[in-house]
Amino acid sequence: MEIVFLGTSAAEGWPGVFCSCKYCERARELGGKNIRTRSSVVIDRRFLVDLTPDTYLNSLRLNIDLSKIRYLFITHSHQDHFYPQELYMRGEPFAHLPEEAILEIFGNSKVIKTIEEKINCEKTRIGLHTVSPFEKIEHEDFTLIPLLADHSQEEECLVYIIKIGEKTIFYGHDSGWYPEATWEYLKDFYINLAIFDCTFGGIDQRKGHMGIQAITEAKGILEKYGSIDSRSICVATHFSHNGGLLYDELVERLNPYGLLVAYDGMVLYI
Repeated sequence: MEIVFLGTSAAEGWPGVFCSCKYCERARELGGKNIRTRSSVVIDRRFLVDLTPDTYLNSLRLNIDLSKIRYLFITHSHQDHFYPQELYMRGEPFAHLPEEAILEIFGNSKVIKTIEEKINCEKTRIGLHTVSPFEKIEHEDFTLIPLLADHSQEEECLVYIIKIGEKTIFYGHDSGWYPEATWEYLKDFYINLAIFDCTFGGIDQRKGHMGIQAITEAKGILEKYGSIDSRSICVATHFSHNGGLLYDELVERLNPYGLLVAYDGMVLYI
C-alpha cells in the first residue's frame, strides 16, 4: 500500500501565508523539507484524506491524478482540511468524466451539509455519506471507523481508522489529546501506520492539537495496548511555525522515539 503525504503543515502553511516570524524566514532560507503546505494524504491513489486549498497544486507536483480518486474522507470542516469550492470543478464543462467516476465523500454532518448547500452533487458525480463517531462503515473496498477528536466545540471533529485489505491506518489529526472513548476503541486494533498531530512541535500543549511530548506519550500508550509495535510505522505531521522547530530539529527530537517526521511529498509503503 502506498501513502503519499501531499501536505504536512497546519492551517497557515509554513512559511505562513503572511508571516515574517524567524521560523518562517528560516524555512524560506533553507527550503526543501522545511516548506510545508496544508495537510492531506493519498492512499493507493484512490483514497484522499482531506481536500485542502493546496491539494490541486500538490497533485500536479507529485503526479497524483485527482480524477482517479474514488473516496474522500474529511476530518472536519476547517478551511485547511476542507475546501469545498474545488468540488464544483468536477462538473461540466470544468471536468469531463465517465459516468462511473463517482466520488464518494465521507464526513461529519457539518461537512455534508456544506456540500449539499454549495454543490450540485448530481452534476459533479458526488455521493455523500454522513458519518458519526464509533459507527463503522463497511464497504467492499475498505472499512472506515470515525473516532472522536478533541479539536473544536463547534462540530464533531474526527480521526479515522482506515482498513484497506490487510492493512490498517490510524489517521490522527486534527486531534488534541484523544477522548477516553477513542482511547478505548483504539485498544481493539493493530495499526500498521499511525499518523499523529504534532502541530505544537516543542510546546507541550494538547488541547485542540498535540506536540512532541503528547505524541510520544500517545505512542507509548498504543504500544502498551499492543495496537502498535516495532513493525508499525509511526509518523508526526501537521506542523505549525508556532511550534518553533524546523525539519532537522524535529528529526532530532522525534526519531529517538521511533517517529518519522513527515514532509511534503513523502511516500511510505506498508
